[in-house]
Amino acid sequence: MDVRFGSDGLIPVVAQDARTGRVLMLAYMNGEALERTRSSGEAWYWSRSRRRLWRKGEESGHKQRVREIRVDCDQDALLLIVEQTGPACHTGHGSCFFRNAEGEERPDVPAADILDELAGVIAERAATLPEGSYTAELLRGGEAAVATKVAEESEELIRAAREESTGRVAEEAADLLYHSLVLMAFRGLTLDDVRAELRRRRHGR
Repeated sequence: MDVRFGSDGLIPVVAQDARTGRVLMLAYMNGEALERTRSSGEAWYWSRSRRRLWRKGEESGHKQRVREIRVDCDQDALLLIVEQTGPACHTGHGSCFFRNAEGEERPDVPAADILDELAGVIAERAATLPEGSYTAELLRGGEAAVATKVAEESEELIRAAREESTGRVAEEAADLLYHSLVLMAFRGLTLDDVRAELRRRRHGR
């Protein structure tokens, strides 16, 4: 890979969530960190404060699996497209960029990836089936029961669109999305599967 390291032997690296496009963090790599990242498929960085290599998540478990490495037009900065496990920031925030210029904290989960958060919770319920969980109860009922709920919620959304307020339409749409995600989880499907199908359709037109 042809990149230009700075006079200090480092290159800045931005990590971006592969699913949501969310910017997660800024870090630095030297040549060895870049080679380890390429060979292992996990993000390695150079810590300027500790003066050593470190693998993302080596202490917290919040590792980054690298899907792609991109180089900017001047070849002096990198972009990692990653699958992030847990929060990216050592503070526990999903992204290191959780404050605005005035120092005020901003919402940690943007609207764009709230569906991913919900899908993650549903997947965890599907794996553990905890008592007292509505999601687990739905899944225990079997595919036909979950599909019936999707049909019911679809009808309620249509009824709300015809007869009720805009707010109620949003509420019923949220119900339909939730139950659709439960049905997907039952079949072992993820939002990435849906995204792949949408991309296929977009490129096919």
